[in-house]
Amino acid sequence: MMAFTLGRNKVILELELRCPYHPLMELLEGCVDVVPYEDLRQKLARSKETGVPLRVKFGADPSRPDMHLGHTVVLEKLRQFQDAGHRVQFLIGNFTAQIGDPTGRSKARVQIDAGVVEQNSRTYEAQVFKILDRTKTDIFRNSDWLSSLQLKDFLGILQHVTAGQVMSREDFSVRMKAQQPIYMHEFLYPILQGYDSVVLKSDIELGGTDQTFNLLMGRTLQKAFGQEPQVVMTMPLLEGTDGIQKMSKSADNIIALDEDPRSMFGKLMAISDSLMWRYYALLSRATDIQKFHPMEAKKRLATEIVDRFSGQGAKEREYFESVFSKKNTVDAAKDMVVVPDAEGCIDISSLLVAEKLITSKSGVRRLLQQKAIRADGVVLEQARLPLGDASVLLKVGKLIVLRLIKK
Repeated sequence: MMAFTLGRNKVILELELRCPYHPLMELLEGCVDVVPYEDLRQKLARSKETGVPLRVKFGADPSRPDMHLGHTVVLEKLRQFQDAGHRVQFLIGNFTAQIGDPTGRSKARVQIDAGVVEQNSRTYEAQVFKILDRTKTDIFRNSDWLSSLQLKDFLGILQHVTAGQVMSREDFSVRMKAQQPIYMHEFLYPILQGYDSVVLKSDIELGGTDQTFNLLMGRTLQKAFGQEPQVVMTMPLLEGTDGIQKMSKSADNIIALDEDPRSMFGKLMAISDSLMWRYYALLSRATDIQKFHPMEAKKRLATEIVDRFSGQGAKEREYFESVFSKKNTVDAAKDMVVVPDAEGCIDISSLLVAEKLITSKSGVRRLLQQKAIRADGVVLEQARLPLGDASVLLKVGKLIVLRLIKK
């Protein structure tokens, strides 16, 4: 169901879209806002007439190695544009990642090492094609032009943006009222992101609703550089597994696209029933789910999403049911040979993260604090686990069961 606002164009849109087969229907479905709608109509009409595909941009800063389900809300919309004949400009913000997007932040981000950003960039290049069509995607890195930008040229960009425009950003207003410092590099972030659109000559840019200010900066700078300004299309934000904050690597509440299928299934089964319906609305392609019992609906959701990214949805559903419906925990355990350290211990945090069963070590620490990790039925209070000659049955949360065997 569409949920976007178009101001004075709303009446026009409602009249046009009464026909269920209107060509704009699929591209607008699920959008929160389109700025401006009339420009989108004109760009699409011109593209159809000339046969020249539109350039549809989406940027992501590789601040962590994993893309997650929150990204897929926009990626699926980009795929719809590709299916309609247009090209996607997937921009890896490897330069801006070292500055840090101030969106939604109460303090400045910690600067990320350039080597880490490069590693993360390579994982993004691989993960994005889980959804996008490789033949209709152009990948860019903004370090290619931002790292070589001369100071005089940068000053030329800044002269098109006023201090008042940047200070009007809600994030900055909140921090000023709270007397939290705002650093100059944070002011520059949206300007650099906007300049990316100038370099790429983007026709449309997509992002989450929290990115509206940054996306509109692209329109501002494109106008200043004599370009036709891009249309801004925003998509809703997906809440993370905590059901409170948006899915975010910094909030450590993500379900990664490269997540181990068993872990992904388990995380999806662990979300609340109310959050499940939200996930259905933003992630699922199912249409008749309301007729099922919530437990069955959640299993179907987990199966669909796991299958989409690994092809193992049915297998993981069978495993889940064997463990929790039949209580066959021991038989369902995955055998894992491990090498203890000199003291005969293994680091549970390193093991679970390396196997991509848990996203981060902080996530493991949180599970330990919640008393959600057990070794042979005994609650673990620390990540170091002594290993004797016998195997140890490790249960993490509700779903992950490992039999650790000493090498």
